[in-house]
This record gives sequence, structure tokens and C-alpha cells, in this order.
Amino acid sequence: MSKYWNQRTRALSPYIPGEQPREQKFIKLNTNENPYPPAPEVVTAIRNAANENLRLYPDPECLELRTAIARRYALTPEQVFVGNGSDEILAFAFAAFFESGADLPVLFPDITYSFYPVYARLWDTPFEMVPLCDDFSLTIDDYDRPNGGVVIANPNAPTGRALRLDDARLLVEQQAARGKIALFDEAYMAFASEPGSLVGYVNEYPNLLTVHTLSKAASLAGLRVGYAIAHAELIEGLRRVRDSFNSYTLDRLALAGATAAMRRSAYYDDCNRRVIATRDRVSAQLAALGFELVPSSANFIFTRHPAIKGSGLFAALRERGILTRRWDVPRIADYLRVSIGTDADMDAFLAACASII
Repeated sequence: MSKYWNQRTRALSPYIPGEQPREQKFIKLNTNENPYPPAPEVVTAIRNAANENLRLYPDPECLELRTAIARRYALTPEQVFVGNGSDEILAFAFAAFFESGADLPVLFPDITYSFYPVYARLWDTPFEMVPLCDDFSLTIDDYDRPNGGVVIANPNAPTGRALRLDDARLLVEQQAARGKIALFDEAYMAFASEPGSLVGYVNEYPNLLTVHTLSKAASLAGLRVGYAIAHAELIEGLRRVRDSFNSYTLDRLALAGATAAMRRSAYYDDCNRRVIATRDRVSAQLAALGFELVPSSANFIFTRHPAIKGSGLFAALRERGILTRRWDVPRIADYLRVSIGTDADMDAFLAACASII
């Protein structure tokens, strides 16, 4: 604590990201990075953009990238917002659409992306964490009550469970009847076994905001690019908040690489199918070892073993050079979230699990 911090800063409990080791060689299965490289055209585009034009500011409208995203989803650029990773967009959304000091709380699950309560506290937004069921599934009826907005990660993190498309639409409709936002964070939707994205319904629901990232599905965690899709009036709300902070959120290299990535969807679809196949294989082999798993629609698995505590399994894997993610909080302290790496990475993980168990 510093005597120069204001009360807001003193009250914050910042998000803690996954470990990024600098010294020892680890198999990194803790931060949900895509195990496959970005499309070659992406790297070429970034290299070509590293020229004398770096002395100039980038396009604050990000029009070329927004147009590429809009074209992919058969929408208009006015329905697309881009930012420095989906985390920045989520922060803008909390500022733009949820009221500080309101009487009604924003609702999101008790086990979900741990940045949501951080954003709510940052903007002094009341919130309520709604308990998931024992199997970590979400019940739509739990959100059918007065609220200040709803935020749902679908598929959820860290559990990996996905909400059925019909249920997701019902939640949006319930929120529309109340005149409230339904924000769906679809960071992992590219790895869902069944179609579940709400992007195709943004024209139908003016209260629907979907948020996406290129970090997972497009192998660009190091570039920091995210985007939101919604009615133009919601996009304008995000723009107003952004332009009150920084109009130039994406640099020239990020714009070039992200635009190239949006034009290579076939390449990434193939990579992500491989991730899904590896996820399903590893899940089956873990089950054979006696592990309990939550059904996953993401590029990670959420698992525990009844014979060993989560802290012990986490430590034993780390000693063997394998990083996973664990939260020392009620209900999930014995679970590990394990990102899906290459087949070789996952074989090493399975061998380590077998030796530990």
C-alpha cells in the first residue's frame, strides 16, 4: 500500500494471470494458448507493416480490420468494435453498459472468468455471483429476475462447459424484456463441438453484445487483439468509452496481423479441429486413469482425481516440468485447468499423470 493511492486503488483486487516462466523449460498448459502457429500470411503481414510508416499513428477507426471481421460474419463494420484484446473490450463494456452504484446487481456465475468481479469493482458496479449447479452447468431460470445486466462466458472458463444455443437465446430474450444487456464472452467458441455462437442473432437482439478474441482461436495471444459484435448503438457506446481513454488502442502491426488472420479462417478452422480431437482423446485417457472431468467445449479441460488433492497434483506436475492452472477457492480447489497443447505435449502430460497417480 502507498499513501499516495486513492481509495479506489486501495480497494482493488487485481486479476492474476497464469504463470509465464522465464527460466526453466516447461510444457505450458496453463494459459490456454493455441499450440499451433499463426497462419504464415499473418507473420508476413506483420513484417510488411514494420516499415517507415511506424512513425505515423495507426488508423483510429481500424476500418480495414473491422471490415474484414464484418465480412466474415455477413455484417457491417458499424456492428464491429476492436480493441487491445478482449479483456480491454470487457472493461469498456462494464463502463459503458452497467451503472455504478446501481440498486440492481450485474449477474454472472460464481465460477467463471475471474476478471468479471475485478471489472465490477473497478467501476463500482454492484454484482452478484450466481451459483452454478453441482455439475457446473448453468440454469437460465436463476437469471430470470431483476438485474443490472448479465455476463456469461460461453463456453465457460475455467469449467469449459457450454450453454446450449436455445438457452443462450432465451437468456438474451429475458434480458431484452427487462431492457438490460446480455453480454456473452465467446472467447472459446471456436472449440465448441456444437454450434453455439450468438453472433448470428445480433440483428435480432439489440441488447446482445458478443465479445471475441484472436488469442485462442487464431493463435495470436502475443498480438493482443479482440473484437465485439453487436447493434451499432452498442458499438457506439464502446467507442465513447474507448475515446475517453485512448483512441489508438491497436497499433499498425496488430492491425495488419489481425486483418490477415480474419482472412484465413480455413487455416484456423483446421488447427482448431486438431485441438478438439486432441482434447477428446486426452479426456478419454484421463477418464481411464480415474480422473473426473467436466465436459469441455473449450481448448482446455477441467479435471480432478479423487485420490489426490488439487494442490498436490498441481505441484507434482510442476516438478515434472508441466504447468497447469489452479484456483485455491471453494468448490474448485481440487480441480486443475489443463490447456490443450500439441499431441506430444499432451502425451507427456498423460505420462506424468499416470506416474503421479
